[in-house]
Amino acid sequence: MTDVHQPGGTRLQKVLAAAGYGSRRACENLIADGRVTVDGQRVEELGTRVDPATAVIHVDGVRLQLDETKVTLALHKPAGVVSSMNDEHGRPDLSQYVADRAERLFHVGRLDEQTEGLILLTNDGELAHRLAHPSYEVAKTYVATVEGEVPRALGRRMREGITLEDGPARADRFTVLETTPRASVVEIELHEGRNRIVRRMLEHVGHPVTRLVRTRFGTVRLGQLKPGHTRVVSGTELGTLMSSVGL
Repeated sequence: MTDVHQPGGTRLQKVLAAAGYGSRRACENLIADGRVTVDGQRVEELGTRVDPATAVIHVDGVRLQLDETKVTLALHKPAGVVSSMNDEHGRPDLSQYVADRAERLFHVGRLDEQTEGLILLTNDGELAHRLAHPSYEVAKTYVATVEGEVPRALGRRMREGITLEDGPARADRFTVLETTPRASVVEIELHEGRNRIVRRMLEHVGHPVTRLVRTRFGTVRLGQLKPGHTRVVSGTELGTLMSSVGL
C-alpha cells in the first residue's frame, strides 16, 4: 500500500473543510468512517497530511476539485448561436457569454446552431477530453418537439436501433412526453455525439424536429438556467461529473 502522508502538507480534515464538507469535526468523522480516499488509498488516520495541489481526493467516490485555477461552467446556449469560441464567419458564438472571465475556456462537444440547451465550458483539458471521448460513453438527454403524432411503439424501435447513412444509431432511452395529431414532444437519451444525430434519427423515422433542447450532459442538468446565462459547476456536482469519467 502506498503511503499518501506528506509530512509538509495540510491536514486532510482541513482540506475537506475548505472544500465545503462541514466543520473540522464533521470531516474527521468522514475520515474515521473510511469514506475518504487519497490517491486511491482509503485513509482513516486523522493525522494524515496531503498536498492539495497534487493529491487526488474522493469522498464517497466523489472527486474534490482542489485546483482553484480550474473552472467549469454550464451555459444555456440559445438557438441561433454557433458552438465556437471565435466564429470565423462572424456569427454569434459562445464567447459573448464568458467575455467577463479571465480564463481561456473551451467548449465540450457541440450543439448545432439551432439546437438550444446545455453546453459545458471549461479550462480543464483532461476533463474536457474525457467528456468528449467516445470511450467514456457520456450520456446526453434532449427534449425534442417534432412534427406529427408519435406512436408509443416508436420508443422500442429507437432503443433497438435504426440505420442512418453513416451507420447504426440507437437511443439509450426514449420517452413520449406529449403527443397530438399535429405535433409531439419526446425525450431522448443517447451517449454518442455524431453531427446532428438526434435530428437525423427523428427525421429518419418520419418526425422532423421543430425544436431541440439538450437538458443534460453527463451528470450535469440544465435545470432552471435561462438562455444566455451561465453558472459555475462546482462542489459535489463537479465532483460527480469528474468521477463519472474516472477522475
